[in-house]
Amino acid sequence: MESARQFALIVCVAVSSSQAACIASTELDGLDGEDEAVAEVQQEVVVYNALTRNALTRNALTRNALTRNALTRNALTRNALMGNSLTSEALRDPEARELLSFIVSCALPEDESIEVDVGRKSYTFPGELGLAPEWGKRNGSCGEKCQEWVSACLLSRVNYRGEHVMISLRGKDDALSSSKKERDRYDAPEATYYGNVFLDTQRRFACLAPGKRSIPRVCGPSLDGCVVEVVGECEDVCDGPRRDGSFTDCHDREPIFTLPCGTGIFPRGTDRYKASVSVFLE
Repeated sequence: MESARQFALIVCVAVSSSQAACIASTELDGLDGEDEAVAEVQQEVVVYNALTRNALTRNALTRNALTRNALTRNALTRNALMGNSLTSEALRDPEARELLSFIVSCALPEDESIEVDVGRKSYTFPGELGLAPEWGKRNGSCGEKCQEWVSACLLSRVNYRGEHVMISLRGKDDALSSSKKERDRYDAPEATYYGNVFLDTQRRFACLAPGKRSIPRVCGPSLDGCVVEVVGECEDVCDGPRRDGSFTDCHDREPIFTLPCGTGIFPRGTDRYKASVSVFLE
């Protein structure tokens, strides 16, 4: 621990010496130098949040074949889905179809969709955000980066009561860019979501926005038993905030200690997720 502390002190000095540069970078981060006039005409990433808590935690997310390699190793296309017996059988469950609708919505852009036949019925699943467009290519698949982006998106769209609530999604991906109009309207930070729900042992995490102590939209009246494990405050476990208010590179555990300069030392075995989605409410 002493060696770790000494190392942290060195890091702290290094951070302090470049503090001005870091602040400048943070101020510019999030909009990539875009002109506000251009930002106004960009698509607003404001989506319907309708995954119910039950569908996410018990059936649709945790015990469904869609969340395993049967789905991610193949392209997110009609032929791949219907050609996979595990996936096609799973889609007979309405909760599986609900989950797939949000997976497609998160992964594919709005000009793409997937149509699948389940029994004698045909279902169309439209794309919306485009966080993993490569998954929808003919020979596509969903690797770690894709899985983490789609997972963060799915977790951010859980609703404890199954209600349709307008939310603003932001993060370090071009698909999550936001206009000034959107940021002004949706100015109440809620939490940041990250993890990987496509693993055999799912990883579902969230951190609280500054000043928040709960996430009633996702967790209900208490954080106990929440679908996500709330790690702590985003300022402690993530980098940021960026100019749009989002946090990036979030950890799945809180730091052991934090030095005055803000450098956190995390316990061994802590994982960091490059993909994360921050939610803002009206």
